[in-house]
Amino acid sequence: MNETSLQRKTLLLLLALVTIAFIWIMLPFYGAIFWAVALGILFAPLQRKFLLKLKGRRNLATFATLCVCTVIAILPVIITTGLLVQEVATLYKDVESGKINVASYVMKFKDILPPTIQDWLDRLGMGNIAGLSEKVSKGALEGSQFFATQVFSFGQSTFELVVSFFIMLYLLYFFIRDGQQLVRAVRNAVPLAEQQKRLLQLKLRRVVRASVKGNLAVAITQGTLGGLIFWYLGIQSTLFWAVLMMFLSLLPAVGAGIVWGPVAVYFLISGMVWEGVVLALYGVFVIGMVDNVLRPIMVGKDTQMPDFLILISTLGGMAIFGLNGFVIGPLIAALFLASWGLFGGTRRRVRLPADSNTGH
Repeated sequence: MNETSLQRKTLLLLLALVTIAFIWIMLPFYGAIFWAVALGILFAPLQRKFLLKLKGRRNLATFATLCVCTVIAILPVIITTGLLVQEVATLYKDVESGKINVASYVMKFKDILPPTIQDWLDRLGMGNIAGLSEKVSKGALEGSQFFATQVFSFGQSTFELVVSFFIMLYLLYFFIRDGQQLVRAVRNAVPLAEQQKRLLQLKLRRVVRASVKGNLAVAITQGTLGGLIFWYLGIQSTLFWAVLMMFLSLLPAVGAGIVWGPVAVYFLISGMVWEGVVLALYGVFVIGMVDNVLRPIMVGKDTQMPDFLILISTLGGMAIFGLNGFVIGPLIAALFLASWGLFGGTRRRVRLPADSNTGH
C-alpha cells in the first residue's frame, strides 16, 4: 500500500468519524434544523424578490422574508396549537362529566347493526348501556392517565421546545440569506456527475415544496371546510375535529372522510336526516373535491410517486419522526427512487462486469 492510498483511506475514515459525531450532536435539534431547511427552500423565491426591490441589500431582504415567514407559517401554528390544547381539555372534561355520553352514541349505532354482530357485542359485555358505560369509563381513565403523562412531558420539554424554536428561526435566517452558497458548497463536495447532482437537487426541492406548500395547503383547506360545516351543524369541539381532519388529509386514500363520514351516518341513524344528508353531500362535493381540484394545482406531479408509496412513506415517516415525518417520509422515498434511477441509468450507459459475463 503506497503512502498516497494510505493517506486517502485515513482521510476518508476521519471524514466518516467526524460526520457521525456531527450528526450525533445535531440529533437533539434535528426538527429545528429540518424545518429551517424546508422553510428556507420554500421562501427562497420570496427572498430573491425582496432582494430585487431592496436593491441587493441581503440582510434587509432576508429579515423581511423571515417576518413574512413568521406571520404566514409560524404564528398560525402557535395560535392553533394553543387553542387546540384548550379544546381537547374541554372535550375531555365533557366526556368525564357525562355531558358527552359516548356510550349512548355507540348504542344507537349498535341498534342498526345485524343481529350477529349485536350478539357478538353482547358476549363482550357491550350489549347494554351499563356494560358499555363501564368500557367507556375504563377507556376514559386510561386516556386521562395518558393525557396527564403527555401534559407532564410537555411541561418538562417546554424549555427545549422554546430553544428549538429560536434555533430554527436563527438557522432559517442564514439558510434564506446564504442558501445558494451553501447549496453550491454541498454540490461541489458530492462526488457525482454534475447532471446527477442537478437531478437530485431538483428532486429534493420539488418534494419539499410539494409536501410543505401543496399538501399543507390542501390539508388546511379541507380541515377549515370540515370545521365550518361542523360548526354550522352545531357539533361540539369544532376546532378539534377540524384539526383532526387536517392531519388525516395529509394521508392519501384516507382523508377527512374518516371523520365526517361516521358523523353523517350517526345523524342519519339518529333521525337527523337533514343534517346527515347535508353533511354527506358537503363532504363528497366540497371537502372531497379539494383533492381533485386543489391538490393537482398545488402539488402537481412534482413528487412523481404513486399514491400508495406516498401513503406508506408518510405513515412510516410519522411513526419514526413524529409530525415531521409527513415531509421526511416522502422525501426519503423520493430520493430513494431518484438514486436508484441514477444507478439504473449508469448501468445502462456503462455495462457492469456482471452484465458482460451473462451476455445481457
